[in-house]
Amino acid sequence: MGLVELLDHDGIAEVRMARAPVNALSPAFCAELREALAQAVHQGAQGIALTGLPSIFSAGLDVPYLMSLGEDRGALQHAWEAFFGVARALVDSPVPVAAGITGHSPAGGCVLALCCDYRVMARSPDAAKPFRVGLNETQVGLVAPEGIQRLMRRVVGPHRAERLLVGGLMPDTDEAYAIGLVDEISSVEETPARAVAWLRTLAALPRQPMLETRAIARADAVEALQARHIELERFVEAWYAPDSQAALRAVLERLGKR
Repeated sequence: MGLVELLDHDGIAEVRMARAPVNALSPAFCAELREALAQAVHQGAQGIALTGLPSIFSAGLDVPYLMSLGEDRGALQHAWEAFFGVARALVDSPVPVAAGITGHSPAGGCVLALCCDYRVMARSPDAAKPFRVGLNETQVGLVAPEGIQRLMRRVVGPHRAERLLVGGLMPDTDEAYAIGLVDEISSVEETPARAVAWLRTLAALPRQPMLETRAIARADAVEALQARHIELERFVEAWYAPDSQAALRAVLERLGKR
């Protein structure tokens, strides 16, 4: 696995996303990430910590790659299916998953974090450049599917989710903690360890009652990612709307990749 590192912390697995520079979620990266998650479970991990690179958890979908597909709707749908495959692997995980949000986490990166049981987010060492997390789809010309909106609502509540989603807002670490979008704040260096530590608190509980209670408590998250709440074909079609394409091209210009 070249894009994902699988580490063992005495029974707690750390799945570290390591696709420099920003952990952009290409189909190949998503496939490797799913494989690592499955391998962690197969090896008997009692919990999984999903972590990223210093200053970046994941920048979300690989927009330059997606835009390079042009009118190839089949390839575009495959790319989004690969992403939602990872999201479902996280939300369906038979063991608890904690996100160690080591830096910025917009759009698809935020979705992955929302699919986890617990979120530890790093505070930027530079107060003038805080890390941010959120679903900024409207700012880049996209509509977050109903299922993704459900994930946000279950974490921060309906009204707060509406404000965040409609505005495409990206709270910084402290703001995200204040509204419950993340559960804990740490330093960049300690964020993975704090995610592992939380998983150890669950691993210390009577195993089967904890897992059965967790399954009941997370049933709505699993339901949110059912295909009928994503409507992927409709989402892909909307990708080609003129205003969406204009906004996405502006993103490429900001990235310096035309």
